[in-house]
Amino acid sequence: MQPRKGKVPTKGSRSVANRHEDPRFARLCDALAADARYRQSVVEFAANAASGSPRRFGSNGLRANGKIFAMLAQDTLVVKLPRARVDELVQAGQGKRFDPGHGRIMKEWFVVTSSKVSWADLAREAHDFVAAVE
Repeated sequence: MQPRKGKVPTKGSRSVANRHEDPRFARLCDALAADARYRQSVVEFAANAASGSPRRFGSNGLRANGKIFAMLAQDTLVVKLPRARVDELVQAGQGKRFDPGHGRIMKEWFVVTSSKVSWADLAREAHDFVAAVE
């Protein structure tokens, strides 16, 4: 079931859930779509996924102001947060800094490794951070 242009995916919507193979990411999209502040990011993600364009870095990411704030990589959630916040989360043992594979750690990107971390809360925090940066 493909979403029609302008249709807003909602909680439990198959159009959102089918956009990614990982059910955790689909649940994240459903949670974000339920809040008007984050809904547009999910709509744009769903449209991009439906386009069938080839996958590249960030193509499976949620965006704010055209910039990625959350994506699925290394089979888990990766979010963009202020460096100090990433340091805090790493020190708390909730994840690690993101290495996209070229050997350079990205200091403002956090990989969730703890099952106790709320993906939705971190994604909202990441959205607000990215949306505030011009």
